[in-house]
Amino acid sequence: MRDTPRSGDGTRPEEDPIPALRFGVNYTPRRGWFHSWHDFDPEHAREDLAQIAGLGLDHVRVFHLWPLLQPNRTLIRTAAVDQLLRLVDLAAEAGLDVMVDGVQGHLSSFDFYPEWTRSWHHRNVFTDPEAIEAQAQLLSTLGHALADRPNLIGLQLGNELNNLVEHNPVTPAEVDHYLDTLLAAAREGLPPGRLVTHSAYDAAWYGDDHPFTPEASAHKGDVTTVHPWVFSANCARRYGPRSFEVLHLAEYGTELAKAYADDPARPVWVQETGAPEPHIPAADAPHLARATLLNAAECADLWGVTWWCSHDVDRSLADYPELEYTLGLFDSAGRPKPIAEEFARTVAELRARSTAPRPRTTALVLDCTPATRSVSGPGGAYFEAWMRLREEGGRPAVVLAERAEDTRHLAARGIERTVRLP
Repeated sequence: MRDTPRSGDGTRPEEDPIPALRFGVNYTPRRGWFHSWHDFDPEHAREDLAQIAGLGLDHVRVFHLWPLLQPNRTLIRTAAVDQLLRLVDLAAEAGLDVMVDGVQGHLSSFDFYPEWTRSWHHRNVFTDPEAIEAQAQLLSTLGHALADRPNLIGLQLGNELNNLVEHNPVTPAEVDHYLDTLLAAAREGLPPGRLVTHSAYDAAWYGDDHPFTPEASAHKGDVTTVHPWVFSANCARRYGPRSFEVLHLAEYGTELAKAYADDPARPVWVQETGAPEPHIPAADAPHLARATLLNAAECADLWGVTWWCSHDVDRSLADYPELEYTLGLFDSAGRPKPIAEEFARTVAELRARSTAPRPRTTALVLDCTPATRSVSGPGGAYFEAWMRLREEGGRPAVVLAERAEDTRHLAARGIERTVRLP
């Protein structure tokens, strides 16, 4: 596994090497989508992973399905865990590192609940003590099973678990307990140096009163993950598919995440972003991919970018939202699309760079409460002010109002002056 060196106090002395950015893709099996876990075929996976590695990418994020891993609250299927280990080993053969998501309750508009959480046995997955205990046991089991894989980046709790809030009401305090419990379980079996993380879709950052908070994302786990999708808050439709706002959305999401962190040098991972049609016409997708990578790379402490996703969903599969069918770098026949070629070119260009991003010496002050978080999302006053400053040639950071007078915090981030909204 590749390391990103950092000195003990979080700074990067000039003599230190510049940490290498990571570039990868969220792996969606070409044949059968994630239903392929029902009849896992190593040769099919090997072919998919070879295509991904052929773009010069260094990692994949992978997803098994929760009902297949844990069909009963007290049963974790050894055969399903072995499938996951086999996929990790196949990725190693292709020269790819792997991030494993554990509790897979949500993927591409479908929710995957084990039957023991549903119908007559319904349990709130965030608040029921036995449901939490079962998920913790699953993550602990996966951590122990994966511990000796040298290409393992780490273990994530699951994909955008906050998508399950609609059917599992929860408070911010209950979310904190849930995340703390599961993160501890995931870490239990892993050796030092492996990441333990969690992820949330954009409502955590700019959804008023959403129970998954920015602080939970920015304080818990080893890395802050962001999923800056251009369809969130109608960003692409509001501003246009080639707009400045869309092309700089991942950069903005990274800077917003940094503002909420206690550690000024906490890494941020752009873990999902993509070019969903019709929000982004296919002809504009290569340009979006290049701009997203180049602009995100202008952020200090960026861990890397992981594109959603590797392969298109085959149209023989029914009932996906239209945007889900064409998100891949490869089409459903395994052919690289123009976006794949541009993505690969841009990654190679960024890897050839020898200088770190310049510090952002000016910060725009974000003053909001949980009930007014939407000001920092597309269409919000703060979001649009930040974008104006950026378009005028500035490189603004984001600083929370409660830290705007904290000279030590500002200095640690290289911020020399703050600007407030009119």
